[in-house]
Amino acid sequence: MNLQNMKKNREGGFTLLELLIVISIIAILSVALIFVINPAETLRKSRDAQRISDLSTLKTAIALYLTSTTTPYMGTGNSNTGCKATPTDAWTAGKKIFYSISSATAITASSTDGWTGNITVGQVSTASLTLTDGTGWIPVNFDSLTGGSPISNLPIDPTNTVTVGGANSGDYVYRYACSITPLAFEIDASLESIAYASSSQATDGGNNASYFEVGTNLKIIGSGTTF
Repeated sequence: MNLQNMKKNREGGFTLLELLIVISIIAILSVALIFVINPAETLRKSRDAQRISDLSTLKTAIALYLTSTTTPYMGTGNSNTGCKATPTDAWTAGKKIFYSISSATAITASSTDGWTGNITVGQVSTASLTLTDGTGWIPVNFDSLTGGSPISNLPIDPTNTVTVGGANSGDYVYRYACSITPLAFEIDASLESIAYASSSQATDGGNNASYFEVGTNLKIIGSGTTF
């Protein structure tokens, strides 16, 4: 092939070698982009961001209820019987951890703080789960406030699943508990992304690095991972 023919071939388009090089570069960049973006981690981060936002919304709503109600009830719609006496008291029968998953998926075993018996579990039906009238998964009657509830419904975890028969820090579900003296509450969530799990759970001011905790007293639910 003489120089003139090579020039004509060059003017006609890319050579096979050049095309292979371009394709290889695109493939390498695609793999690198997928590695950097990590779609699965992006989804986990999105769910965690929703969890943090949900707990902030609930904390604000309950705080408003506490300051706007003469006789607030935190343990059921009309009493505090499901609350611990104090935040640091040991769990006893009848004191509840309330879950954002419906009673259709029954949680039969939850324990923490060295309490050897199963903590009483608070769950409601699927139909009642997000209600704000005290019959939802958080037993606070927001509808009783002058002007009505500050939230339209109770948020639930984006995944909202638990291990059948039990619950632990690997289950993505919200948890709520309260105390009577002082009248306080704690709401916990499990985070799943690398970006949030280690930083947010360890720096939220609570006493359990296995959960993201918000509330007016973060010692109510306590330590451990089996709730």
